[in-house]
Amino acid sequence: MAATSTLQSKTLAIEVQNGTDLAGDPTYGKKSFSGVKLNATDNAVYNTAEAIKAVLNASTRDTYLNEVEAIANV
Repeated sequence: MAATSTLQSKTLAIEVQNGTDLAGDPTYGKKSFSGVKLNATDNAVYNTAEAIKAVLNASTRDTYLNEVEAIANV
């Protein structure tokens, strides 16, 4: 039998500046957006993230796409 995985969910996360540390360097937290369509392409998710970044009042850093898969032996 071979194990297979099935995509269950996708979540977009953007690092957003939320303050500074004692040295004055920026600190970041993640703002997450769940409900990303399972068939959304990486390019579509990236473009969406860039559009979100453009309207945020805070500075941003990295963008992440988190995928959750269920694995089963079938």
